Amino acid sequence: MLFHSTSHAPFPLSKLGFGGAAIGLTDYMGRYDAASPANRQAAIDAIRKAVDLGVNYFDTAPGYGNGLSEELMGEALEGVAAPHFLATKLFWADPGRLRASVEASLRRLRRDRVDLMQLHGSSYTADHIREILRPGGIAEEMQRMREEGLFGKIGFTTEDNNAGSFALIESGVFDAIQLAYNFMLQHPYEPTRPFGSLIEARKRNMLTVTMRTATSGIFQRWVQMVNPANTFDYTPGLIQFVLSNRLVDVGLVGMRTKDMVESCVEIWRDETGRIDVEELWNRYERAKAVS
Repeated sequence: MLFHSTSHAPFPLSKLGFGGAAIGLTDYMGRYDAASPANRQAAIDAIRKAVDLGVNYFDTAPGYGNGLSEELMGEALEGVAAPHFLATKLFWADPGRLRASVEASLRRLRRDRVDLMQLHGSSYTADHIREILRPGGIAEEMQRMREEGLFGKIGFTTEDNNAGSFALIESGVFDAIQLAYNFMLQHPYEPTRPFGSLIEARKRNMLTVTMRTATSGIFQRWVQMVNPANTFDYTPGLIQFVLSNRLVDVGLVGMRTKDMVESCVEIWRDETGRIDVEELWNRYERAKAVS
């Protein structure tokens, strides 16, 4: 399925999303000067090419280059008529300081509101959960700003499949989750139990977005270690693995140039590359029916 209809947006979302870390962070996954004029323009051109080719989900954060990724998204998407869904994040802070983070993001993004504001987290401890969910805490302040119209939905990001992540899912407070899920990090989805944060989030009708979709180069490095002569490009297969999962609404991929966008869009639109992920987990040959 190329586009996923969801109650979280007034239009179907593209299952391929534009991840903003790669355009904002210097030396992210290799040597790269994010602030150079040539790379800035290439990033803006890549975002606009993605819009032209039907990608309508864009994710960024103030932490991606101290606001640079947001600035590039803001410039590239300013005045774009095509429907698009824009998500950013806020820094972990005292509830009284969250508004300043949101307002700074909106200035960089050149708009009065965004579609999704996410708590930018990694691993949540019990203390973190108490601070987020307590009366007058972070979640309550995010809800207050949502009611004021600064953003449409609230979510959180996580690298984990731990008790903290499940507590935030089960709180019923959040509309969306962005989580690490790929061919190597399959912890959010274990269908034979079934168990995992991806499964629990879908039960609660949360918008599900994956990061590190192509493993952030880890799988490719592993292959190079065990098979130095390898010349096969596994990237299309890695992206297709995530896009094949019916519980994933959007798979984010970092794209810095128009060529990268065109390549990823070609993978996304090639539905013959999809697999049956649940069948992949079948460990035993099913007995053939006896006539």
